[in-house]
Amino acid sequence: MRHFLDLDDELSVWMGEHGHPAFRSKQLRQWLFEKRAVTFDDMTNLSKPLRTELADEFQIWTAQIAKHLEASDGTEKLLLELADGGKIECVLLREESRRSICISSQVGCAMGCVFCASGLDGVDRNLTTGEFVEQMLRLARLLPAEERLSHIVVMGMGEPLANLDRLLPALDIASSPTGLGISPRRITISTVGLPPAMRRLTKECSRYNLAVSLHAPNDELRNQLVPVNRNTGLKDILAEADNYFEASGRRLTFEYVLLGDLNDQPEHAQQLAALLRGRPALLNVIPYNPVAGLPYKTPSVAAQRRFREVLEKAGLNIQFRQRKGDEINAACGQLRRSTPSVLSLEA
Repeated sequence: MRHFLDLDDELSVWMGEHGHPAFRSKQLRQWLFEKRAVTFDDMTNLSKPLRTELADEFQIWTAQIAKHLEASDGTEKLLLELADGGKIECVLLREESRRSICISSQVGCAMGCVFCASGLDGVDRNLTTGEFVEQMLRLARLLPAEERLSHIVVMGMGEPLANLDRLLPALDIASSPTGLGISPRRITISTVGLPPAMRRLTKECSRYNLAVSLHAPNDELRNQLVPVNRNTGLKDILAEADNYFEASGRRLTFEYVLLGDLNDQPEHAQQLAALLRGRPALLNVIPYNPVAGLPYKTPSVAAQRRFREVLEKAGLNIQFRQRKGDEINAACGQLRRSTPSVLSLEA
């Protein structure tokens, strides 16, 4: 059976081919994105024959919730088992009035960042557009009826820019008034920095916020921490980030995971300041969230303070990210695709 969430623009075509008026497409979207229907039978203003036809040909949900974890700070994480047995994780974060979700783009990740759980087993495949949308809808259904999703970050498992063909249609649905209705200004795409894909994004769709994961202030160190950098280099990545800013007018975000005794020294902060000085950007510093089985550690409080002082003195716009969801392995860099890793945090 076909995944209903893969249809989007094809839905109106399908309606016409099956003799149903076009306005039924709008009603279907309202049931899914506004009323959070679970089955076609829930869509009571559709005729019974139409509901039967839809149920015979399509599945709304193709993934199963293999695990649902909740943290004391309100963060919730879903481990989803896909139709082919692949597993991904996605997260709902609550912060004051914000209801943000972090979704995955691939089963695994091929970028090889040495400190990140998502790439430990490599990458199996890209997600489909429907699988992107299903993550959004499943997370939205964790909210009470009076609450709505406010922000999306594509910062979970995988490299989003390696799956643009399927990601961009999903974000079109997320930002559409007949979809989730989330402003493009509240949608962020994260990338480790793939210059050709960044150029394509700039050309085709510069509506969203872009976050570039640096993690090192020079190529020598970045080659060690982010192996794909050997094929790119910071110079080209920053040039494409600048081009995206020119096209979008959106302030860039640069991400920097702070690893104890590796990239957290004052000289690293000085190099980072020199690298980013003059750019209209936010530097998001993320003290490392430990991953079971990896040797890296969170920097000491003193090291974090020294790093921050150097950046502030240099005049950079910085933010040290508040850790959320780490007790359920839902924090940045902790998402992975195996049930045992999720269970280990419950002990």
